[in-house]
Amino acid sequence: MVEWLGRSADPGRVHTEGRMVRAAIEEAREAVAGLLGVRPRQMVFTSGATEAVNAATWGAARLRPGGVVACAGVEHSCVRDAAERAGNVAVIPVDGDGRVDVGFVRDLVNGAAPVALVHCQWGNHEVATLQPVEEVVDACRSAGVLVHVDAAAAAGLTPSDLGALDADLVSVSGHKFGGPPGVGAMVVRRGLRVPPLLVGGEQERARRAGMENVPAIVGFGVAAAAAAGSVGVEAEAARRRTDALLAAALAAPGVIAYGSTTDRLPHIVCVGVEGVEAEAVLLGLDQAGIAAHSGSACSSESLEPSPVLAAMGVDAERSLRLSVGWSTTDDDVAAFGHAFPGVVSRLRALAG
Repeated sequence: MVEWLGRSADPGRVHTEGRMVRAAIEEAREAVAGLLGVRPRQMVFTSGATEAVNAATWGAARLRPGGVVACAGVEHSCVRDAAERAGNVAVIPVDGDGRVDVGFVRDLVNGAAPVALVHCQWGNHEVATLQPVEEVVDACRSAGVLVHVDAAAAAGLTPSDLGALDADLVSVSGHKFGGPPGVGAMVVRRGLRVPPLLVGGEQERARRAGMENVPAIVGFGVAAAAAAGSVGVEAEAARRRTDALLAAALAAPGVIAYGSTTDRLPHIVCVGVEGVEAEAVLLGLDQAGIAAHSGSACSSESLEPSPVLAAMGVDAERSLRLSVGWSTTDDDVAAFGHAFPGVVSRLRALAG
């Protein structure tokens, strides 16, 4: 990336410098497409998954004006907010693990009301539950309804063949699997053309206007190439470590698991801690050198408890989200297992 920070040539120009930048972008495009199992021409580089989600939703809504946008309460906030701005929203119900009701989706897309788009995440970003994306895509395809899959929490972190899935629109993020922040992609099914969210230039084959962020795109490509060669091995290691984290957490009294503990993303687990506020647990773990997260309002930028956990009927003020990445070690997992019981017991003693 550092090499390309010093090059300001426009990749849309035909001079030598411009062609060199263009070659770097297309090399990165091929690497990311290879990781995802799609063709390079299907990919539109964006500033991240949030922009990709908004572009997919905006474009689909304009292809089917007036149609309903279907979205579950467990989707990421950018998906829910984009759906609400696009038009009337049909809320897809979920079960206690956060898994969407495929029967509801099938009835909706085959009903009398026109449907512009159905959202279905690959796996949940808070509780890790995997969604029945293949069934949802099949139901939508049979009914001629567009479907968007948010794969930001899955791509590069677990084997995911988006080419075989053949969803109409897919959003991915670079920083989730070691790439730089500020870059992502929207994957568009072959033969589908959606109106661009950003206009004013012919970049990305007129699908996303604006000067390309070349250093970030190059970094995205390098991370994708590295992940493509190790995603299976790293997913197995992540699953082993999160299994250990979950076991250590559940060994403490009054701790329960949220989301599916089996059919889940390999790098995330979520638990509820009875009797103490999540913020206090997070601070106690932080003092022990452990960074965790919660769906609680006080520990995020939102003023409301996690909509994901609320949709599941779970107390968001008691949740603890634990995740691992490529830099996580077994010693990190052991440190959590050593610190967590003491943090919880001390907080309960203070509360009592």
